[in-house]
Amino acid sequence: MSKQADSATSTNRAFKKRTGSKSDTIYAHIFDAILEHRLSPGTKLSEEALGEIFGVSRTIIRRELLQLAHEGVVSIRPNRGAMVANPSVEEARQILYARRLVERTITELVVQNATEKQLAELRKMVVDEQNCFTRGEMGTGIRLSGEFHLKLAEVAGNAPLTGFQRSLVSQTSLIIAQYEKVTRSHCSFDEHNQLLDAVAAKDTEKAISLMMRHMDHIDEKLNFDDEGATDDLHAIFSHVRG
Repeated sequence: MSKQADSATSTNRAFKKRTGSKSDTIYAHIFDAILEHRLSPGTKLSEEALGEIFGVSRTIIRRELLQLAHEGVVSIRPNRGAMVANPSVEEARQILYARRLVERTITELVVQNATEKQLAELRKMVVDEQNCFTRGEMGTGIRLSGEFHLKLAEVAGNAPLTGFQRSLVSQTSLIIAQYEKVTRSHCSFDEHNQLLDAVAAKDTEKAISLMMRHMDHIDEKLNFDDEGATDDLHAIFSHVRG
């Protein structure tokens, strides 16, 4: 398998698509609950309780929790099990700083490498993201916004950068869900469209400037206040039937 193909495969694993399989559905439910802050940071994720909720074995639950841990939104500690990751304010700032550096380089490479077909795929992703926010599906909208940035990394064509970006995007999504101000105004899809216009025009300087402004807006929405949420897994997933 080529490096480019391997990169694309890895990118698709970063945020699992809802393919209809039981495993992917469980992953999506847990991931969305974390991003929508229905599962608060530090909440213990009992394999037994989740297995009962979704009607599957603990082995399946453990596999999905390991995937979420790989993406940085779940922590698994010896003798303590899995819990929702709880990045500190300082950790959040470090993650966002690293994200800026990576996004700058990725944007430069995207301007150089993006094809018309890839740009069309990216614009379709922006439409899907906007539709989610319009319907009030905040967690899914945040997830799709992350997928947009992972697609950019894929288009950049640099496998090491893509791997680093996978971790940063997942952790940034958790930070947004954890620390974003209560009065939310999601305009990421507008900023994504403007970025794609600059990429299509092969305007590297403008594209990088727009990406940095996009990152500024993410920072501005964060107040690092902690809002409580229930840790009752059965209540959180009351809409799910195993």
